[in-house]
Amino acid sequence: MVLSRPLILASKSPRRSQLLQEAGFSFRVETFDVDESFSEEMPVEEVAPWLAQKKAQAARHLIEGDEIVLAADSVVILHGKIYNKPADYRGAFSMIRALSGNQHTVITGVCLMSKTQEKVLAGKTQVWFSELTDEEIDYYIRVWQPYDKAGSYGAQDWIGHCKITRIEGTFQNVMGLPVDLVYQALQEF
Repeated sequence: MVLSRPLILASKSPRRSQLLQEAGFSFRVETFDVDESFSEEMPVEEVAPWLAQKKAQAARHLIEGDEIVLAADSVVILHGKIYNKPADYRGAFSMIRALSGNQHTVITGVCLMSKTQEKVLAGKTQVWFSELTDEEIDYYIRVWQPYDKAGSYGAQDWIGHCKITRIEGTFQNVMGLPVDLVYQALQEF
């Protein structure tokens, strides 16, 4: 896809870079740390878009001309609770154990920002996991090291290939970026 304006991906996620590359976007990556804390009173479905907007606002200084900043954040929600990135093996094990045999929601918020425009959007995907044994969870964590992933898993990893039984929404959203929505929004920019 040819985008006539420079695109800046404000994200450390290699999966977001991969998805944009595979979709044919030209972009440069700029990374920096942003506080990802949020109010416990915020409705869980609003967290990812809010964090994406917060990240884009932190990257606003990168816009010098006609650049567009793309920032994103993904959350995994199970029974009204957000499962973020695990701190350690124990946290990852606990999260995957909770997701095992259940349906959960992945919401990826995206904020596109230029000097004159800002658009916040969100992709939503329902994901079903089959049951995982403790041995399977241990194997997955040891081999795939899912410490940088919301919910402690990557849909593109072993767990996605072998334990996701169904999704409603896009696979790309579960990986970290609703590319279809981003493409449409950039066309409107």
